[in-house]
Amino acid sequence: MRQAIKNMTKKLLSDNWYRLHKYSFDFQLASGLWQRQQREVYDRGNGASILLYNPATQQVILTRQFRLPTYLNGNSDGLLIEACAGLLDGDSPEVCIRKETEEETGYQVGAIKKVFQAYMSPGAVTEIIHFFIAEYSPEMKISEGGGLADEQENIEVLELGFDEAYTMIETGDIVDAKTIMLLQYVKLHGL
Repeated sequence: MRQAIKNMTKKLLSDNWYRLHKYSFDFQLASGLWQRQQREVYDRGNGASILLYNPATQQVILTRQFRLPTYLNGNSDGLLIEACAGLLDGDSPEVCIRKETEEETGYQVGAIKKVFQAYMSPGAVTEIIHFFIAEYSPEMKISEGGGLADEQENIEVLELGFDEAYTMIETGDIVDAKTIMLLQYVKLHGL
């Protein structure tokens, strides 16, 4: 049953980095009754993520970088192992992920394949992430990667065996949702 919304108002709470708004609205319940609700919604734009894999060597390229929110929520050193990713910033998902791949990993990949898109935290964040995979080989490496200094990224590039990376989900060494989803995709599709 499609739910209806009416009488929506929006109040800006913060515009420091991205936008945080408080919404008030009337939501129609399945019973037909209307209920007044309020939600805070963070709008940081949409993003893209990619898993680079080498079918010949059975390796993947991942990154490791400091993520303050994880540190604040129990990650003792704040370092997170992740698939390469970035915000679209007005680019198409394909243009964005090619740019991020070069900046973060140092690889200039050929064909990329979009495999799905997903909301990552739909209860509070508007962001949709577009997920890609691409094959890589050593000759595609054009720089050391590591991200942009002016964005204070300080990214470490990791080349891991696929089985090792996949096992890191179970051991808790990989806890980033987008990375887990991409590793699962590659595992399910036998790439």
